[in-house]
Amino acid sequence: MASTIVKLPREVLETFAKSDQYHNSFLLRPDEGLEHALKHIAENGLPDISVSASQGKFLKLMVLAIGAKRVLEVGTLGGYSTIWMDQGLPEDGELITLEISEVHAKIARENLARAGIRNARVLVGDANKTLANLPTEEPFDLVFIDADKQSCPNYFLEAKRLVRKRGVIIVDNVVRRGEVADDNFSRSCSKCQGVRALLRMLKEDKEVEATTIATADAKDYDGFLYAVKL
Repeated sequence: MASTIVKLPREVLETFAKSDQYHNSFLLRPDEGLEHALKHIAENGLPDISVSASQGKFLKLMVLAIGAKRVLEVGTLGGYSTIWMDQGLPEDGELITLEISEVHAKIARENLARAGIRNARVLVGDANKTLANLPTEEPFDLVFIDADKQSCPNYFLEAKRLVRKRGVIIVDNVVRRGEVADDNFSRSCSKCQGVRALLRMLKEDKEVEATTIATADAKDYDGFLYAVKL
């Protein structure tokens, strides 16, 4: 059976971007640190896969809404989402972000410094190993997972171990233009397989409540998974 995935027309993608930009023009304030981070990321050839500005603002608002003091991020890239989330933390808050690439970590540290962020630490290495070595004595309030999708199930299990009761876990890029939901496409897509494995695991998990929120913005049609530890 052929894949049911339909390529979205250019006009539809442009409508997503136009709508996103319109709302952002009212709801996002100019921020030199964030703007420089995106420019620095591009100038150094990092992949153009940072969260959208509107999703970054959502992450900041989530940190504020739950009164988070400790945030864990899996997948730093250039630190753009790190800056957004850190802006929601109190002065005595802490953010730990995990990155496998030393090159990416260097760019991220430069961006964090330029943005005036002093309470964020970038840990370099395989996130599976780093997560396993993080203690539970000081649980995190929010965990944002935006790294390789093949490891999503393990990242989520570690996040659940490390987050407090009623803490939030967000997993990015779980819709992928509807590709995850397509049986035939997913067979040859390791990223989709990772997300599917996570969803199957969550179906049987009685320790969390979760839902998927689809998004259509300047970054295309995708979505994130939102979970709360019970």
